[in-house]
Amino acid sequence: MSEIILRVENLRKEYGNVAPLKGVSLEVRRGERITIIGGSGTGKSTFLRMLNLLERPTAGKIFFAGEEITAAGCKLESVRQRIGMIFQSFNLFAGLTVLENAIAAPVELKGLSRQAACDKAKALFASVGLSEKLFNYPDELSGGQQQRAAIVRALMMEPEILLFDEPTSALDPTMVGEVLAVIRMLAKRDLTMLIVTHEMNFAREVADRVLFFADGEIYEQGTPAEIFDAPKRPKTVAFIRRQKYFHYEISARTFDLPAMQGGIQVFAEKYGLGAKNLQRLQLCSEELIYAMLGGCYDAGDEIFMTLEIVYVEAEKILELNLTCGGAAFNPFDEKISDGDDDLGVKILRGLTKDFSCTRDGGLNQVRLRLKD
Repeated sequence: MSEIILRVENLRKEYGNVAPLKGVSLEVRRGERITIIGGSGTGKSTFLRMLNLLERPTAGKIFFAGEEITAAGCKLESVRQRIGMIFQSFNLFAGLTVLENAIAAPVELKGLSRQAACDKAKALFASVGLSEKLFNYPDELSGGQQQRAAIVRALMMEPEILLFDEPTSALDPTMVGEVLAVIRMLAKRDLTMLIVTHEMNFAREVADRVLFFADGEIYEQGTPAEIFDAPKRPKTVAFIRRQKYFHYEISARTFDLPAMQGGIQVFAEKYGLGAKNLQRLQLCSEELIYAMLGGCYDAGDEIFMTLEIVYVEAEKILELNLTCGGAAFNPFDEKISDGDDDLGVKILRGLTKDFSCTRDGGLNQVRLRLKD
């Protein structure tokens, strides 16, 4: 049995009165491939970012190769060189060519000669089908090509663990396959990988073990067959039923509304939801977000909000789920919503079949089910 390369003990993360991660413990063996699935606001991406200390845990410990990396005095740059991360938004340097993006870190941080770094990068770019894009700038590449370039950049440091934070969520559906193909290729190389993903078929195919996050913890874990074919716990069963969803995070009042609405359009087109459903999804999402921003947060408050659209294809059910911090607030409370000026709430009531608003662990959870 291979050695334990990563151990997490009672990891917790708090943002004010919001705790997206409530105590996670995990052991990862060298060469193991783990996919992480779950709904919005369950702490998946937060957990991943803490593993290479892009975010500091509020409590708990992380051990990497036997060393506690959460201890005072730990050299962060050394840790991050050994734990690679691939982000949703690529994070390539816009002013550098694709090749320069890849060689900058190994030359500057590991002392690799420029020629050796270039030779290594060219071989890696060839393996992901980007040999002809070495001297292009990131904005000259498609989203899928940028993500493949970001994967090469991470591989250049020869990390002992690779972390993928929803690597296809920012991509057009036509580009998802090319990135997943690269990750499948890496999975055959016995690299240790933890992958947060919304692609359920991919999560099943590539993993040795699947973690299902709910309520800020690892709610259930097991082999792909155990999680996808025979889940034991109620929330896992409910999640596996509804595999198609759209996810969007909001961290500021001035969020990019057109980008969110564009993402909803791509989601609706991908699953053939039709123009009527698209319009209702976009309208309900906008009205609900602004209602919760106004009701939960004061000026200057830190914003934490995630929108999830769920499509249960077998039953033709469309749901919107919004999770947010801030003050307790129910937009459908009759004491709040019976005024003539509550147009947004009236729109939501008119377009939804049923709704609920609950609060748990400092988070507001709003669920809307759209009318048929």
